[in-house]
Amino acid sequence: MESLRELYRIGRGPSSSHTMGPGRAAERFREAFPEADSFQVTLYGSLAKTGKGHLTDVAVREALEPLPARILFDMEREDLPHPNTMELEAFRRGERLGFWRVMSVGGGKIEMEGMKEADPPQIYPLGTFSEIKDYCRARDMYLWQYVEQCEGPEIWDYLSGVWEVMKEAVYRGIRKDGELSGGLGVQRKAMYLNRQRHMDESRETRENRKVCAYAFAVSEENAGGGTIVTAPTCGACGVLPAVMLYKQEQKGFSDRDVLKALAAAGIIGNIIKTNASISGAECGCQAEIGSACSMAAAGLAELFHMDLDQIEYAAEVAMEHHLGLTCDPIGGLVQIPCIERNAVAAMRAINALSLANFLTYTRKISFDVVVKTMYETGRDLFSKYRETSEGGLAKMYPGS
Repeated sequence: MESLRELYRIGRGPSSSHTMGPGRAAERFREAFPEADSFQVTLYGSLAKTGKGHLTDVAVREALEPLPARILFDMEREDLPHPNTMELEAFRRGERLGFWRVMSVGGGKIEMEGMKEADPPQIYPLGTFSEIKDYCRARDMYLWQYVEQCEGPEIWDYLSGVWEVMKEAVYRGIRKDGELSGGLGVQRKAMYLNRQRHMDESRETRENRKVCAYAFAVSEENAGGGTIVTAPTCGACGVLPAVMLYKQEQKGFSDRDVLKALAAAGIIGNIIKTNASISGAECGCQAEIGSACSMAAAGLAELFHMDLDQIEYAAEVAMEHHLGLTCDPIGGLVQIPCIERNAVAAMRAINALSLANFLTYTRKISFDVVVKTMYETGRDLFSKYRETSEGGLAKMYPGS
């Protein structure tokens, strides 16, 4: 598996696969052909169908500036190596200098056809939870210790930076109000949720309100093009920061404790990314918000010093009950149902933690099995439910 640096990426929203990935591809392409005087980029599949709402063309054009770039949206082609495929061409005085076919495979990661040597190195020798669990048990190790062993102690500096950006996204988001751009008239709600107490607020009600406020805050920042961390994607970036920050405030965990939890959550995200997908265009929203919920549940279990079986059960429960979740963003925007979905998943992660505390040793399903199930389910989803904005809420919403 790759480094957690490839999973937790710091960047601008609103979409890791549709904004960050294509922008990164265009930037690399420009660097590869410095003598070019113009470019043409053709977007296919989900990139074409939801690219306008996800600001794909904006990200690509900005990466290629100040040179002129022609952006084409091809919504008809079907023989694609990945639902998020793009082709880049470089020209000088009308003559083509270079051509790349790039796949944006989720979480900001890109793959370039015929250029495997450009892939990030494999840092982790083990790729399933069962293998990692057996390895850690044999050496009496925690997951965070396994991360440190594979990545080196410098990973903590990186994760510290990740945590700071996550917290900053929450703090910015709960202080902003107003309407998000895009034409849906979606109002920011994090500030309202954070400030408005229920007239007879119980401890449980406060937890729900605060966790949801934090999830809304980060997701609204993402939708507004703010700086966030993919966890594992932009569209699902609010889940992990919400539960980590709330539990830190509630229980007094140190930042060091949280970094260990982020490491454990990163192992879960990496396993999903390696053996299935974190791309909504490939496997529906179960691959994004389901993965984020699974990561958050595992991170919480690590935060509360649960054992490896309990961490596994928390992650498995969180994913299992997102199976089949469709990706149907209205107008191709990362707003409805994406923002609210982050809040619901954050609360579900806390519920998964509670179940893991009580029921771990009665479970029948392993985490590896549910990851394989998610991937097969996602591949079986009809294409209009995989981030094309052609089905579900995106179709039924009035005015769509």
